[in-house]
Amino acid sequence: MADWTGSLRLEVEDKKGKTIPKNVYFQGAFKVMRPIYHDDSGQACYYLLNPGGGYLDGDRYQLEISLKERARLTLTTQSATKIYKTPNQPVYQETEITLKEGSYLEYIPDPLIAYQNARYKQKNIIHMDKSATLLYSDILTPGWSPNGDRFSYDMLQLMNEIYMENELVVYDHIKLNPGSQNMTAIGFMEGYTHLGSMIVVGEQTNSELLDQIYSSIDLNTKEYKIGLSSLHVPGFTVRILANSTQMIENIFAECHRIICRNWFNTTPSFLRKY
Repeated sequence: MADWTGSLRLEVEDKKGKTIPKNVYFQGAFKVMRPIYHDDSGQACYYLLNPGGGYLDGDRYQLEISLKERARLTLTTQSATKIYKTPNQPVYQETEITLKEGSYLEYIPDPLIAYQNARYKQKNIIHMDKSATLLYSDILTPGWSPNGDRFSYDMLQLMNEIYMENELVVYDHIKLNPGSQNMTAIGFMEGYTHLGSMIVVGEQTNSELLDQIYSSIDLNTKEYKIGLSSLHVPGFTVRILANSTQMIENIFAECHRIICRNWFNTTPSFLRKY
């Protein structure tokens, strides 16, 4: 696809234990801040910016993220992704990520908010070495409309393809179409309003880690529903139905904390957004 509304290429590498930019390029309605280092681990953090404040009819965005050997990166957004009405063409965003040997990526965007009559398609394609580690999450809200109706958007579609040594090992596809789906039915939102997904791939994954995450979950609450599933490769997914962004963020933060403690003996940085 040509004529991107915004495009961004970010390539980082490890230099003596510190992750630094090797190549940074952006144009159009996409920008990236200078790297931030929250601690002395050498892990870089980049904030993605949309100067326009939201995605409009027919917008197309492209991201290319590459981590060289042993690079460590946190990638997040400055604020929620807002999708406004799309009367003619849906918004499309494509992200291609390459993770080389021993690299580690945390990709933690803020929630996605689709306004009334919005259509949005997102595709993440990830190529990773078997020794690389990935932590990715996303949160879908019920959207926004002038009269307060929930699920007033037309369509949200999120696809994740993860390849390891050129073999497709994870395929995750969510498509919500309130006009033709009963959003309260079993298999859809089941009476909840927010949907959160986390995908973790890392050869360090073991039964002890999964037990710790499972033990952190309150199984007696009606405030959320949660599922924890192992992958075909070392890794797992977490899916949450809840009624607020904050509830999902709190659960994901606890999962993130357990992962960092077990794998790196560290504590995740607080990604300040205010």
